[in-house]
Amino acid sequence: MAGATLLTLLDDIATLLDDVSVLTKAAAKKTAGVIGDDLALNAQQVAGVKASRELPVVWGVFKGSLVNKLILVPAALLISWLVPVLVVPLMMVGGAYLCYEGFEKVVEKLFHRHGKLDPEARAQAVLASGETPRELEKKKIRGAVRTDFILSAEIIVLSLAVVASQPLVTRTMSLSVIALVVTLVIYGLVAAIVKMDDVGLWMDKRPGTVVQALGRALVYLAPWMMKTLGVIGTIAMFLVGGGIFVHNIDALHRLMEAMQGWGVPAFLADIVASLVVGVLVGALVLGAVNLFNRVRGKSPAAAH
Repeated sequence: MAGATLLTLLDDIATLLDDVSVLTKAAAKKTAGVIGDDLALNAQQVAGVKASRELPVVWGVFKGSLVNKLILVPAALLISWLVPVLVVPLMMVGGAYLCYEGFEKVVEKLFHRHGKLDPEARAQAVLASGETPRELEKKKIRGAVRTDFILSAEIIVLSLAVVASQPLVTRTMSLSVIALVVTLVIYGLVAAIVKMDDVGLWMDKRPGTVVQALGRALVYLAPWMMKTLGVIGTIAMFLVGGGIFVHNIDALHRLMEAMQGWGVPAFLADIVASLVVGVLVGALVLGAVNLFNRVRGKSPAAAH
C-alpha cells in the first residue's frame, strides 16, 4: 500500500513537472520581445564601465533582478488568486507599454539623434559631478535595477496570462521557473556579450593564425551584436505587444482569420497583424503621452 502511494505521488510529481515545463516554454515564447529588449538594454547599462568592473556590475544588477522577481512573482500570484479578472487587462496594459517603448525607440532613432560624448568629455563630466567611481558604479546599478523592475513586471504579467487557468501549485512553480530561468539567461548572456571584445583581444594575442583571426572577429562583431540585439528586441516588442491585442480583441482576431481566408499562411497572418497592430498601438500611446505632457506644459523632448 505504501509502495503504491509512493508511486502515485511520484507520478503526480512527474505530471506536475511536465506541466510546468510545457507552460514555461509557452511563457518564454510569449515574453520573447521583452527578453530581447531586456538583454540589449542591460548589455548597454555597463557601457562606459571600466573593463575590470564590468562583471561586478552585471553581478550587482543580477542580484537586484532576483529581488525584483521575489517581489513580483508573489504579487502576480496574489492577483491571479484574488482578482483573476485583472489578468487580461494587466496583460493588455503590459502589451501597450511594450508597443509604446518600441515606437518610442523608433522615433528616437529616426528623429532625435544625439551625439555621443567623447571619452575626455565623459571623464570631465565625471570629475565635475564630485562622485567617486564606486559611487557612480552603485548609481548605475541602482538605475539598471529600476529598469529591470519594469521589464520584469512585463515578463511576469505576460507569463501569468499563460498559466492563469492552472492550479495554484502549477502557477507558482511555472512563474518561479520562468522568472529564474529568464534572469539567468539574460544576465549570463549580458556577461558574455560585455566581455566578448576582451576575449577577442586576448585571443588576438595568442599564437596561431586561426585563433588570432577568431579574436579579431569577436572584437569586430561585439558592437554589431549590440546593434542587432536592439533591432531584434524592438521588432519583437511590437510583435508580442501587438499579438496580445490581436488575440484578445475579437475584431482584430477575426481580421487575422480573414487574412488566412485570403490565402495568407496562418503564421504570416499572425506576424503581419501583430506587427501592424503593435506599431499602431505604440503610435497612439506615444501620441497620448506627448499630448498629456503638452497639456502639463512639459515638452515631449523634456519628458523623454
